[in-house]
Amino acid sequence: MTWNLLRTAYCDVKNVSYEVAVLPLGATEPHNLHLPYGTDVLEGQLVGERICEAAHNQGAKVVLLPTIPYGTETNLRKFPLAMNVNPSTLYAFVTDLVESLVLSGVRKVILLNSHGGNGMKPLLRELYGKTEAHLFLCNWYECLKDVYHNVFEHMEDHAGEMETSFMLAYYPELVARNDDGSMNADDAVRADFQFEALTEGWVSITRPWHILTTNSGAAYPHAATAEKGEQMMELVVERLSKFIVELSNAPIDDQFPFKPRA
Repeated sequence: MTWNLLRTAYCDVKNVSYEVAVLPLGATEPHNLHLPYGTDVLEGQLVGERICEAAHNQGAKVVLLPTIPYGTETNLRKFPLAMNVNPSTLYAFVTDLVESLVLSGVRKVILLNSHGGNGMKPLLRELYGKTEAHLFLCNWYECLKDVYHNVFEHMEDHAGEMETSFMLAYYPELVARNDDGSMNADDAVRADFQFEALTEGWVSITRPWHILTTNSGAAYPHAATAEKGEQMMELVVERLSKFIVELSNAPIDDQFPFKPRA
């Protein structure tokens, strides 16, 4: 299992030349009433394992790093034990890990983000030209945009149908239930903005979740099923493992990651 660093010994690692490293980014925060605080960590870890194993089996020289369990929670700070890491702190931490990879000869790095609050694009801009590593940001849940409604009925924001389906499929024992067996989740009705510009997205803010939501849920969870979670995972693995294989096989030249000009 040389693709999973958490479970691999040095006697194996020293004999492998890795091309791609995958670093999952999670968070520790409430997910409505029914999902565990570690939902984003569990999602990032399992998605990472599934896509890296599939890519490895197709010949990719890939290594999955342990998941970072903390993320940016500044807008959930009113909820107990939402464990915040400020963006600047998170960027510094990831930068150090990237440089560790460069020292190990790995120059293709995928940041596999599992938490919407981890806005990592500014870090990619900041590090461009400052490191030998080529950084690729993958918010894994966004790779389903074009087929999302082939699987789910309701749009996802936080702890909704998609995330609940994921947990029902792979960690059903962690989904809180009432005495009658139903999920212990509220309907996640969100507060409306008073300004049209915010509603339409012409203007944006950092949303204060203790006002936006009742119990931190921001999407309807009750249409979730384990079957939907499994269907979603199949699509994610198919698409992202293919990318990892292609990335592993691609040489780094002065045009990378673009095609040569005609």
